[in-house]
Amino acid sequence: MKKTAKELDIAIQGWLEEHKRKRVVKGEEEDFMDVMLAILPHFATQFPDHDADTIIKTTCLHLILAATDATSITLTWALTLLLNHRNVLKKVQNELDIHVGSKRQVKESDLKNLVYLQAILKEAMRLHPAAPLSVPHESSEDCTISGYHVPTGTRLLVNLWKIHRDPSVWTEPCEFLPERFLTTHKDFDVRGHNFEYMPFSSGRRICPGVSFALQVAQLTLASLFHGFDLETLRLLT
Repeated sequence: MKKTAKELDIAIQGWLEEHKRKRVVKGEEEDFMDVMLAILPHFATQFPDHDADTIIKTTCLHLILAATDATSITLTWALTLLLNHRNVLKKVQNELDIHVGSKRQVKESDLKNLVYLQAILKEAMRLHPAAPLSVPHESSEDCTISGYHVPTGTRLLVNLWKIHRDPSVWTEPCEFLPERFLTTHKDFDVRGHNFEYMPFSSGRRICPGVSFALQVAQLTLASLFHGFDLETLRLLT
């Protein structure tokens, strides 16, 4: 892991140096890294323990990894669950036949009508959240949570995997049942409004890419199951 982290740091450092050179010539802000290079010097006193380059590299790396890794993990689990639950796969294909048909491709505007597909994605993220322990948070001051004293500087990890499988909240918590998000839990959304279900965390520090991730995941799954019949190797043989 240390070797991989070092290689990533070298790659992003090269990217950062390239942006610095371009800014000297052009003086324009073309992307997120340019914006950070422009504004971070004005807030240097707020981050006395870290230099500007480290903050920029870390922030950009987190954006890239969160955008690619989390979405690919969610899609992988959703596909795995569907291929092992053929009855659910058949239902979502029927939904696509009704709302999209066979004369055209799936469009983004179709997604609002694909309620069963949305339920499938919610259930996949319940069983297998992309970040099972959420993102680490650090307490900025002493506090007490449920009777536990939490001193300043404590790193806090929220076990989303465990919360999402709490038998006091979820019937048959380890089973893949998308219908629960159309019946008993139909009011649960993915934006952390219900603390029993927080695939993208909750509150002010919720994942900033939640809307984009949902659109990409839903459109990808819809396009796959609209255009292809997927089978496992066992069924093919």
